[in-house]
Amino acid sequence: MSLTLRTDFGCTEAIIDDDCGLKRFYEVANILLDDLKIRFTNKQDDFDTLTWNFTYRGHMLTLYYNIYTGISIYPHKFKEAARKDNDAVIEVAQFLESKLLVNKSRRYLV
Repeated sequence: MSLTLRTDFGCTEAIIDDDCGLKRFYEVANILLDDLKIRFTNKQDDFDTLTWNFTYRGHMLTLYYNIYTGISIYPHKFKEAARKDNDAVIEVAQFLESKLLVNKSRRYLV
């Protein structure tokens, strides 16, 4: 996994994994729950897309999964997001990157 940040939609979007399945989404969600102690406030589950909102240090963010594009995090306000919301996306994404890399390396040590 390598973290990719993009601003194509007028906010910072962190691509957590662009080639993964639903199992990886739940792994990411569980890391957020267990390690960052976030709580999902709104979950929308469709056939091919999951959109789960959460608050991180006062910033409303969205954990997003689509079977075609993978997992990403972006500010809930999207284009109207404040700079601090975008910074929070980067902070969460960097944490996830380090956590997922550690988990991946441990898997291969066995």
